[in-house]
Amino acid sequence: MGSNPSPLPQPETEAGAEGLAALLAGPADAVVALDFDGTLADIVADPEQARAHPAARPALAALAPHLGSLVVITGRPAAVAVEYGGFADVPGLERLVVLGHYGAERWDAATGTLHTPPPHPGVAAARDELPAVLDRFAPGQDVWTEEKGQAFAVHTRRASDPEAAFAALRAPLRDLATRHGLLLEPGRMVLELRPPGMDKGVALTAYVRETGARTVLYAGDDLGDLPAYDAVEALRAEGRAGLLVSSGTSIGELTARADLRLADPEAVAGFLAALADTLAHDRA
Repeated sequence: MGSNPSPLPQPETEAGAEGLAALLAGPADAVVALDFDGTLADIVADPEQARAHPAARPALAALAPHLGSLVVITGRPAAVAVEYGGFADVPGLERLVVLGHYGAERWDAATGTLHTPPPHPGVAAARDELPAVLDRFAPGQDVWTEEKGQAFAVHTRRASDPEAAFAALRAPLRDLATRHGLLLEPGRMVLELRPPGMDKGVALTAYVRETGARTVLYAGDDLGDLPAYDAVEALRAEGRAGLLVSSGTSIGELTARADLRLADPEAVAGFLAALADTLAHDRA
């Protein structure tokens, strides 16, 4: 018999405890779904410098073989998340799926293929108007635009007053999005303009139905993860088990609804490693 597994953090709610128990009892019928930035990777001033926490990939590789499915759902382009996560050609992650652009894109580790929709014309049109909006409503502010291909995001984290810049830009960027048939997705000191019709809840629900999973764990840290929380609660209402995990977030609604609150991506990686350890011990 092997050594005892690492201590596994326990949910604070009855529904979360039931979700964790169901996952441990039937991991082959479970989907573990994870956000990337703020959950697997620390939030950094320059999003292009974000990388998965060093402990995240080994934890995922240890956990994935026990599960029905492991999926990363992110607002980033799928290919960028794969690169920044270091997810390609990793032993143990042969069946990993990455859903990018909130589920509009899909990368499958099993085949290495990337499926992406045609670009929404409103993205290019809004991008052309963006400099004038920034000059008018955030003059002299060190805001930074992240190009995402299917979308773009304006970050205010590097501004002299990040919260003031965020507040000043929120309404005009919403107007810009509306004029071009796009959605404005606010986050932590970031405002993203993207096509409608897809969010993390839609993506997660479709993926759970595709896999036939009876249990779903979702971990996230920002406003864009709230639709996935809604999806897990709806799936619970259908009779599935669910576990909601938050990662070091200041988003009050997210932490209030989470069954298990973890401090940061390092703690998330530790939880995933402990979960893998427990499942391996149970099988021994």
